[in-house]
Amino acid sequence: MNWAGNVTYQAAELSEPSTVDELRALVAGQPRIRALGTRHSFNDLADTPGRQVSLAGLPPAIDIDAATATARVAAGLRYAEVAAELDRHGFALHNLGSLPHISVAGACATATHGSGVDNGCLATAVAGLDLVTAGGDLIQPRRGDENFDGMVVGLGSVGIAVSLTLDLQPAFQMRQQVYEDLPLEVLDDHFTDVVASAYSVSLFTDWRAPRLTQVWLKQRLDQPEPGILGAPWFTARPADGPRHPVPGFPATSCTEQLGVPGPWYQRLPHFRPEFTPSAGDELQTEYTVEHRDAVAALRALDRVRDRIHPALQICEIRTIAADPLWLSPAYQRDSVCIHFTWIADATAVLPAIAVVEAALAPFAPRPHWAKLFTLDPADIRPRYPRLADFAALARTLDPTGKFGNPFTARYLDG
Repeated sequence: MNWAGNVTYQAAELSEPSTVDELRALVAGQPRIRALGTRHSFNDLADTPGRQVSLAGLPPAIDIDAATATARVAAGLRYAEVAAELDRHGFALHNLGSLPHISVAGACATATHGSGVDNGCLATAVAGLDLVTAGGDLIQPRRGDENFDGMVVGLGSVGIAVSLTLDLQPAFQMRQQVYEDLPLEVLDDHFTDVVASAYSVSLFTDWRAPRLTQVWLKQRLDQPEPGILGAPWFTARPADGPRHPVPGFPATSCTEQLGVPGPWYQRLPHFRPEFTPSAGDELQTEYTVEHRDAVAALRALDRVRDRIHPALQICEIRTIAADPLWLSPAYQRDSVCIHFTWIADATAVLPAIAVVEAALAPFAPRPHWAKLFTLDPADIRPRYPRLADFAALARTLDPTGKFGNPFTARYLDG
């Protein structure tokens, strides 16, 4: 079963090899197999009619090369484990997702992201892969190699990554400040100013009114502050205490706010690794639109908010820089990601998802591959110009469809 409990996996068995050689033999000997990460997918992306394999039992290696500013990281490690070790050696990643609990391999394979107009998704830090292909071979594609940009966000379809080589930068300090009640109309003329005002910016709304409930600004200490701490900002008022993104939830699990400085890995995520942010009692969807369409897309959602908010916990709006990764929702376009955390009631949520998808249809949204969506595969495929190239690459590396499953058949093979 997945983290949210809304998907029961059909896999007959789950294996957890302790060495790469064991994994290679396992892959070579199975007719159907698929990697399972930290189970944070809300659809059947990670399922298989055959055997699932967890990488959590592989050696938890983090090999830092200071000369090249890279780290070779075991695929099954979670970002919380990797980030703390990198920081101890004076290094950082360019960004982190809201949850540090997710695995490096799973996050990169699905183009999971943080925020920031100049920050690519987490997979843009991948400079190399150690990949077990369908025949049990171990290949090591590197950035610049032919088809590398098709392998990084591979949705589990081109092989099983056992390690990833990540670009690093010097460790840095950050602070984050939360502001409340920014009128939606401010975004009409100032959207780009707002989302570019800090290193990482997240906008939140419950769609109960035409306003943002919260704006989270995460700023590096070596860059200018977006405003005066404790003063109003774009008419929004500073929060007078720690906040959880979902109104009414305790902020205990959230990373420190109120402008208190701290290391990058303790400010970029919204949640602390030592807490489980929820018990999975939610459903999630996310859609990516072009940055230039963001205001129009938000206005379209505002017009139907009365049909959205009854099933909604919170909606988060983040930015992501364009990238060259074939199946990334930000492929070749600066993007804005509109994320919905719903209540855990599919009968209420699915109609709301249909309303969201209809409102966003004029903007050709690309869904997050690991979230819930009901878009027609025939509508999604043309939005990925390299999808046919990816399908050909998958057939080359996996000619019998060993890594395939019903999800890939629906969205990638048509």
